[in-house]
Amino acid sequence: VQLVESGGGSVQAGGSLRLSCTHSGYTSSRHCMGWFRQAPGKAREGIAGIRRDGDEYYADSVKGRFTVSRDNDKNTLFLQMDSLKPEDTGMYLCAADGWWLLPEYNYWGQGTQVTVS
Repeated sequence: VQLVESGGGSVQAGGSLRLSCTHSGYTSSRHCMGWFRQAPGKAREGIAGIRRDGDEYYADSVKGRFTVSRDNDKNTLFLQMDSLKPEDTGMYLCAADGWWLLPEYNYWGQGTQVTVS
């Protein structure tokens, strides 16, 4: 499974970004796709996970501000990020074939940078 993220960039605090992750056809109905982020000097953090049936789970740090979704027909995972804060800055990575926010996913993209000032 190949994953390619896009949509990152620089934004002011309070702004919004929408990240996309196109994949080569991850179809598991049991396991999740997820979004993780990594800030310089910090551990990788799971922030959102979603199963094929649409069940979602969020880290407390983004709950109420971020929304994960997926278009199974277009093989795309999304992360809508609203009310962005400087502490949301980091490299955002898409992952497939894992379990919610746990880091043991089998497939990873290269990441897209998000900077909030």
